[in-house]
Amino acid sequence: MADRSVSTVFSNIIGNAQEIIRAEVLLAKTELRDEVLAAKRRIALLASGALAVIFAVLFTLFSAFHALASVLPEWSSALIVAVAMATAAALLLRAGKRASPQLPATRIPVESIQEDHL
Repeated sequence: MADRSVSTVFSNIIGNAQEIIRAEVLLAKTELRDEVLAAKRRIALLASGALAVIFAVLFTLFSAFHALASVLPEWSSALIVAVAMATAAALLLRAGKRASPQLPATRIPVESIQEDHL
C-alpha cells in the first residue's frame, strides 16, 4: 500500500469532484440543446400546420362567397360571409374567455406610488 498524505487525498477528492461537476454541466448543456432543437422542430411543424389551416379557411370562405354570388349580388354575398365569420369569431372569443381562469385585479395603493416618486 502506498502512503499518501492527507492533503494529496483531499486534493484528489476535490479534483474528482470538479471533474464530475464539469461532466454534469456538459451533460446538462447537451440535453438542453437537444430539447431546444426538438422544440424548434415541433414549433415549426405547428406553425406550418396553422398556416395551412389559415389558407384552408380563406379558400373555404372564398368558395362560400362565390357560391352565394351565383344566386345573390356580390355585395350581399360578401356581407353574409363576413357576418358569419364575425359571429363565429365572437362565439370563439366568448368561449375562450369563459375557459380562461379569472385573474384577480391587482391594485397598487396611491401612497406607494407617491413614496416611490418622492
